[in-house]
Amino acid sequence: MKKLLCLIAFFTVYNAKAQIDQSKTGAWYMYFFKHQFKDSQFGFQGDLQYRNWNTIGDLEQLLIRSGITYTPKNANILFTLGYGNITTGQFGDSNATTTESRIYQEALLPQKVGNRFYLAHRFRYEQRFVEDQDFRTRYRYNVFLNIPFNKKTLEKDAVYLALYNELFINGQTDIGNNRTVELFDRNRTYLGLGYVLKPSMKFQLGWMNQKTVNWGKGQLQLSFHHSF
Repeated sequence: MKKLLCLIAFFTVYNAKAQIDQSKTGAWYMYFFKHQFKDSQFGFQGDLQYRNWNTIGDLEQLLIRSGITYTPKNANILFTLGYGNITTGQFGDSNATTTESRIYQEALLPQKVGNRFYLAHRFRYEQRFVEDQDFRTRYRYNVFLNIPFNKKTLEKDAVYLALYNELFINGQTDIGNNRTVELFDRNRTYLGLGYVLKPSMKFQLGWMNQKTVNWGKGQLQLSFHHSF
């Protein structure tokens, strides 16, 4: 029985690798929002993301996420407690989907290095309730870097280089029913160009390469970052 389960797991992984066309470019369309309540240390932020295995039409994920933020007095750090709902589709013609509910805690530490380098570190811890899997957790670390070209700050009409790299680590390897995952979940590396319409509205267009244990794939990313 043990050998049979191992054989089934092997072919499941093999088929998953075979189904995803790693040469086909995907596309992610994203809206990020943020609001700080007046005269308060509290606010909220979140994002809506429509992710495709191709340019459009083959759903990879639909992600809806939002959380309450808190900024301590005299501290340059932003804490978030949030919730996300994720619908994940299969690559190709199948319309099958799986759902996930996710609770997360996050700390964002922005800093400015020199005159032009806008750096930020984001630490995120997730509690994941994935359909047909045991309870899971995941750790994420993202480092962001924005560098304006034609301005010294990210002010109106600034054009800037946007970079980030995010590492994902699973909190456990057993996901139920004799199925396992690796501790390393994935890594995302991004390079893009941004434009500041005004300090509260920024646009980015870029390229992200995502690598998991089983596959690696390029994604176009178009995003709108909105503070209000």
